[in-house]
Amino acid sequence: MNSRISIRPEICHGQACISGTRIPVYQLLRMLACGDCIEDLLREYPSVTRADILACFDYAASLAEEQVTPLETLIDER
Repeated sequence: MNSRISIRPEICHGQACISGTRIPVYQLLRMLACGDCIEDLLREYPSVTRADILACFDYAASLAEEQVTPLETLIDER
């Protein structure tokens, strides 16, 4: 993820974007999910690099990572 993804309130209402662009991370991921390949995205967005797209995957993975709370802990707290 490092410096390739930026979140700035004044750009795209604070949505995560490829740094230095107004291209939201979700947009690239959605295009990939709908069947576009990385090469398609590189052609469509010349300012985006393969490393930028891989950073989008890393960003999405960090958001999807779950914090597991054992069931016993939840029962004990009631």
